[in-house]
Amino acid sequence: MSSITLPTRYVTIEEECKRNPELKMSDLQMLKDWMDKQPHLPNIEMMYFVLFLHSNYYHLESTKKTIDNFFTSRTHMPEVFSNRDPIAWKELRKTFTVVAAVPLEQKTKKGYIVTFGKLLDPDPSKFDYLECMKYLFMTCEVQNVIRGTSEGLVIIMDASGLSFGHIARLNLMNLKKILYYVQEAIPVRLKAIHIFNTVPIIDTLLNMIKPFAKAELLKLVHFHSSLETVQEFLPIEALPNEYGGKAGSIEEIVTKHVKLLEEFREWFQYDELVGRVNESLRVEKCQNTESLFGVDGSFKRLEID
Repeated sequence: MSSITLPTRYVTIEEECKRNPELKMSDLQMLKDWMDKQPHLPNIEMMYFVLFLHSNYYHLESTKKTIDNFFTSRTHMPEVFSNRDPIAWKELRKTFTVVAAVPLEQKTKKGYIVTFGKLLDPDPSKFDYLECMKYLFMTCEVQNVIRGTSEGLVIIMDASGLSFGHIARLNLMNLKKILYYVQEAIPVRLKAIHIFNTVPIIDTLLNMIKPFAKAELLKLVHFHSSLETVQEFLPIEALPNEYGGKAGSIEEIVTKHVKLLEEFREWFQYDELVGRVNESLRVEKCQNTESLFGVDGSFKRLEID
């Protein structure tokens, strides 16, 4: 069994036990014992079981399903989960200048952590949707590990600059696969997606997403014509300076966050090397792209506010 590379910063199990009375070491051991009997799954450190268990509200069976979905979908989505070197991969470096997908320090009024996204360069020819999603997922993973379990995650997006040229670059199959990952595999409690400065093209995007999105996910999406309604959910001071907040300028936040991703470079490379399934060892029938990313299946439990 190979040694495990841990993130450079993470919340310990001891800290998580103090934070979450529902967390039981016996449940973590049960998950570890179960995973040891799944030869197709990779070996992971115990701290990751905490994140999976918490995201599933401490239900063991749904946690097992999420774990399998997580590693299986990442294995079958190399377009998003490979080449995640934040220093050497040129396409990712370029994406850091085209979009912002950054964590905000301040939580919402309900204690949710926040990820903020916006276009930095509105030129559609520079927009690579898959690299943008790669960047977003890398951000959420690092945010999840550094801050540990939380009441939930809220994503806030500024739609300014979004045009038909951006939508035209999307691929429906890739959209379907990414939505499967979001709905069935990510170890977070996704609470809301707030989109402000909405533009008419958003309706086109929503229509593309609807065939692959469960009703639970669509209920989480909220549109805002201005920041006035956003502040019902998040203090304005939590936002970047450009929006009347006190979090610092977008440029400063992006620069700081890219340095953080660079700090996690070895961890991303390790994940790509060993954090994948071996379908030839799966006890049940092997997964393929068609069966894995079908529209059928249960939605990982969400709590709708």
